[in-house]
Amino acid sequence: MGTTQLETVPEPKYWHLKTVLTEALDSEFTVGEILPNERDLAARFGVARATLRQALEQLELEGRLQRRRGVGTTVAPPRVGVAVGSDDQDWPGVLGDAWQTVGSESDVPPPAVARMLESGTDETVHIVRRSRVSNGQPVAAELLYIPGASVPDLSGIENPSGTARARGVLRELQRLGLEGQDRAVELGSARAADAKELDRLPGSPVLVVTTRFFAGGRTAAVSVATYRADTCRLTFGDSGGVEIHHGPERRAS
Repeated sequence: MGTTQLETVPEPKYWHLKTVLTEALDSEFTVGEILPNERDLAARFGVARATLRQALEQLELEGRLQRRRGVGTTVAPPRVGVAVGSDDQDWPGVLGDAWQTVGSESDVPPPAVARMLESGTDETVHIVRRSRVSNGQPVAAELLYIPGASVPDLSGIENPSGTARARGVLRELQRLGLEGQDRAVELGSARAADAKELDRLPGSPVLVVTTRFFAGGRTAAVSVATYRADTCRLTFGDSGGVEIHHGPERRAS
């Protein structure tokens, strides 16, 4: 087989530098240690500062470095293992759930979510917002979309929004008999609202986990959870099932 055009393209300087920096991080630095300034690093490795910045940015995207205002660039701790699924499938909000309820509102869901819920494009649903924290650090933000048909008895809850309303919606949802759920994971970029909640810049890499919950022979709720890709590695219980889909389908949020 002949050499492809891609194989003839030389490795970018910043990518080679990233490899060298990775080796240095593993052998010379400890977690939390502050790296020398850019001028000193560029001089040490004999590269332009622009090349160095590209390599540092790539290492930050991969979760190896953290840039903190007033501190500098530090060596990041290992990614936090975050369990997103197990063989024990439960409704969101059950006792022991790792998520914290933030609030609730009623609004029209994104078109992709409406399709999964088989609802009209102008039909409002309950949207419960939740967050997840690990070791004092925000690691995920979730939007849980629940149609009115899944929680028909909310008459005893007067507040139209807020945490009390959100907890009431989750309690009513748990009255249904959960028949199963499925998940899809995609790489994405943090949107403005997610970035603010996760203490990241807009456009930062994230992992988007979309979960459909089934009850009564239909989709009873849809969860769209956005995880920080720089600090999280997702674990999925014991089933180990992985499905690969090809095509133009886009994520729900």
